[in-house]
Amino acid sequence: MARSLYEWLWQHEFWLPPGITWEDMQESEDTHYPQPRDLLLSIPFALILVVIRCAFERALALPLSTKLGVRDQHRPKAQPNPVLETFYSTRCKNPKEGELLSLAKQCDLPVRKVEKWFRRRRNMDRPSLTKKFSEACWRFTFYIISFFTGLAVLYDKPWLWDHRECWTGYPQQPLQPSLFWYYMLELSFYWSLVFTLPFDVKRKDFKEQIVHHAATIFLISFSYCANYIRIGTLVLVIHDASDCFLEPTKIFNYMKWKKTCDSLFMIFSAVFLISRLVIYPYTVLYNTYYYSMEIFQPFFGYYFVNALLIILQLLHVFWSCLIIHMVYKFILQGTMEKDMRSDTEESDKDEERDKIRKKEKNGITCFSNVTSNGYIQRNGSEPLNNRAHLANGHAKER
Repeated sequence: MARSLYEWLWQHEFWLPPGITWEDMQESEDTHYPQPRDLLLSIPFALILVVIRCAFERALALPLSTKLGVRDQHRPKAQPNPVLETFYSTRCKNPKEGELLSLAKQCDLPVRKVEKWFRRRRNMDRPSLTKKFSEACWRFTFYIISFFTGLAVLYDKPWLWDHRECWTGYPQQPLQPSLFWYYMLELSFYWSLVFTLPFDVKRKDFKEQIVHHAATIFLISFSYCANYIRIGTLVLVIHDASDCFLEPTKIFNYMKWKKTCDSLFMIFSAVFLISRLVIYPYTVLYNTYYYSMEIFQPFFGYYFVNALLIILQLLHVFWSCLIIHMVYKFILQGTMEKDMRSDTEESDKDEERDKIRKKEKNGITCFSNVTSNGYIQRNGSEPLNNRAHLANGHAKER
C-alpha cells in the first residue's frame, strides 16, 4: 500500500508539464536537478539553527539588552489559589462577569480581587521585554544575512532582471550549488520558526503566522521538487527585503527610542507595501500565471503553486491593512500607535480607570480633551464623545 501511495504521489503529471517525465530529469556528472530527498536535510539544519539561536540570545542579545537599557517591568505575582488556577488553566483566561461572580463566591473573595488575580496571572504568562528584544535581534540578524545572501546569489542571474528567463528551458534547469544552499537556508529557518512556535512571543495574528509558515514551507518544498527554483528565489528575496526593517523597528521600540522607531516604521511600511502589493504581484504572480503559459500548458503543479502564492498574497493584504491603519494613526497623531498585533500588558491601575468610567457615566466627573498646550481641562459641559479618559496614567482620546 505504501508503495502504491508513493507511486501515485510522484506521478509526473502532478509535478511536471505535459510531455515531460521523470526520465527526462535524470542527472549526469555535469547536470544536477533538485531531488525531493534533499529536503530532508532542512530538518537537522533547522535544529542547528534553533541551537544557534539559543546561544545567540543568551551570549549576545541578553547582554546587549542590558547595555542598551532594556529592562523588564516589575510584575506583581498572583497569589496561589487552586480554584482560580484550575479555572484559568482549563476554562478561560479572561472570565466574563457572571463567571467572576461565581468564582468570587467559591473563593469567598471580592469580585475586584478576583479580577486583579486574573490580570496578574495573565501578565505572568506574557513574554518579558528582554525576551521580545532577544527574539527581534535574532530575526533581524537572520533576515539581514538571508537578504544579502539572496542578492549575492541572484545578482548575476538573468531571471532577476528578465522575469521570462524563469521559464527558459523549464523544467530542465540545472540546480546550481549556490541556489541549493540558499534554498536550504531559507527552508531550515522557517522550519525552525515552526519548532519554536510554542516558545516564541505570541501576537494577535498568531493564527495568520501559522498559516504563513505552513504556506511558505509548502511553497518552498513544492517549488524545489517541481524545479520552480528561479521563481522561488524571487519570492524569498522579496519577503526578506521588508523584514530587514521590521525587526529593528521593534528593537528601537523596546529601547524606547521613539523618533528612531517611528522613522524606521515609516520606512518599513513603504518597503512592505511596495514589495508585497506591487513588486510581488508583478514579479511573481503575473510571472507564474501568464509568462509560464508561453512555455507549457496548465497542469496540476501550475495550479498548486499559484494557489500557494495567492494565499501568501492574501496574507500580505491582511498585514497591509494593519500597517495602513497604523500609518493613518501616525499621520493624525504624530506618533506611532502600538503594534496592533501585540498583546499589551495589563495594570492594576485598570481598576482605577474602571471606577472613573463609572463616575463619568453617572455624571459625577469627566475630563475634556487634551488641549494643544498639553494639559487636561475639567469641564463637565463637554460632550461625552469629546472627553478623554485616563489609561495607565496617561491621557488618551476615546
